[in-house]
Amino acid sequence: MAGINKVILVGNLGKDPEVRHLENNVAVATFSLATSESYKDKNGQRVDKTEWHNIVMWRGLADVAEKYLKKGQMVYIEGKIRNRSYQDKEGQTRYTTEIVADEMTMLGARPDGSQGGNTSNAGTQSTAAQNAAAPVGHTPPAYEEEPDDLPF
Repeated sequence: MAGINKVILVGNLGKDPEVRHLENNVAVATFSLATSESYKDKNGQRVDKTEWHNIVMWRGLADVAEKYLKKGQMVYIEGKIRNRSYQDKEGQTRYTTEIVADEMTMLGARPDGSQGGNTSNAGTQSTAAQNAAAPVGHTPPAYEEEPDDLPF
């Protein structure tokens, strides 16, 4: 049986996404995400604990993050844990753990006052972008008279 590497997080952005464009114009967005929980300790005192996660988004999902995500906004993220190593400026090997996002949903109100929407999968349009393309002020035609002889 194959293993499963799946992460689900709901939290707030710690900073605006940083987006870079690699070879062939491939976009990659990175940002930190804070998840918090609270509990009461053995003395009955409320304890708040916050974990910080490094999020990485690729291609279309990175483009959506660049356009719509802002510091403080609440998002739902699905993805997988990746551990990797790299060389820092001094030549030291460093290790990092990141969440590579496969799906993202914006939650709550955005800074412009509109509601968040689903942007699952990197190739889909955001709900905000879909709503922007919808006709505004279109109402279905009203019937002047309703028929009284309904069959039910």
